[in-house]
Amino acid sequence: MHRLSDGPPSEREGGRNNAAEPEDAGAAGAPQEPEAPPVKYSMSPGLSGFLGSNQISLAISSYQSGKFYLLGQNKDGGLLVDERLFRKAMGIAVPDKDTLLLATLFQIMTFKNVLGPEQEVNNLFDHCYVPRQIHVTGELDAHDVGQLADGRIVFVNTLYNCLATPSETHSFTPIWKPPFISRIMKEDRCHLNGLAMEDGVPRYVTAVSKSDTIDGWRDRRADGGIVIDVQKNEVVLEGLSMPHSPRLYNGKLWLLNSGTGELGWVDGLEDGKVEFKPFVFCPGFVRGLAFHGNYAFVGLSKPRYERFEGLALDDRLREADSEPWCGVQVIDLSSGTCAHWFRIDGAIGELYDLAIVRGVIRGMSLSFATNEIMGLITHDPLTEAL
Repeated sequence: MHRLSDGPPSEREGGRNNAAEPEDAGAAGAPQEPEAPPVKYSMSPGLSGFLGSNQISLAISSYQSGKFYLLGQNKDGGLLVDERLFRKAMGIAVPDKDTLLLATLFQIMTFKNVLGPEQEVNNLFDHCYVPRQIHVTGELDAHDVGQLADGRIVFVNTLYNCLATPSETHSFTPIWKPPFISRIMKEDRCHLNGLAMEDGVPRYVTAVSKSDTIDGWRDRRADGGIVIDVQKNEVVLEGLSMPHSPRLYNGKLWLLNSGTGELGWVDGLEDGKVEFKPFVFCPGFVRGLAFHGNYAFVGLSKPRYERFEGLALDDRLREADSEPWCGVQVIDLSSGTCAHWFRIDGAIGELYDLAIVRGVIRGMSLSFATNEIMGLITHDPLTEAL
């Protein structure tokens, strides 16, 4: 198999990393920004072994830094951190182990694994994800992303307050809007953000409010959060604080009540007595949720600016005598305890989404920030059909 780069991947704290090189700084003589604080990765002692024994990798996005990570277990047993640059990396979906979806600043990307069984890149990576299809949407502030049963991509179009699919002609095709939104227009009114899919169908979404005026959601951050049943086209739960990442798992609708730092589930959807049941508090603005076996993977961010201040999360952190941190906690669903964790310190303080990639232990991706993507050439078998 073609070797993507000369020499082995660079060493990083906590494991080996095939990190993307910085993008070109610009023309000679251009003013340079001050050097950002170094980024430090740390993790619980058993995290890499946990990923390896379960044969999974963890995909993570950070829109603040434009980073897309794949975490797995290295051949020596340490943590493998593959890090690539994608401007405003946001929602992630994994339709299958050979396909990744990623929402970015103005594009929705489909990555495909180009390696066959028993193949490796750099004598290390067992899967290599290359962007093969790119939908140029323009800046829509796309959040969560998923795949419909017919194979089309669906995404939360936050700027236009709707669910949408990519269009062959236009920036997007709206397919649903909340009942309280009066029209499709370029005004982030309710801050629609999270999407729960089930069998290729959008089931539930989260929003910060029911506002139908531009930027109205900012005044409802503390308790205006809602869950909407997309199929019934009705609000089923209110009173949340900046909810994110609704996910259906084992018969429950889970979500992150970000303004309180809580992972929990929505109870009473069947009998109409709907309420949020907090399960565990995590020290940060929680956003990004995935499940595997008896574990929940929760993304944490450091609260920033005014939109994250003045929330119940501030009091919860003070009561716990804790500082917020950026990273991932793996929560045991039996006990509510943190079984494993991955932490990022330094210039990166915010994550958006995370997803489990099953059947992949040492995955990597390629971005457009280095020349590697130009040198990796693969092709299908020759066919005689013309």
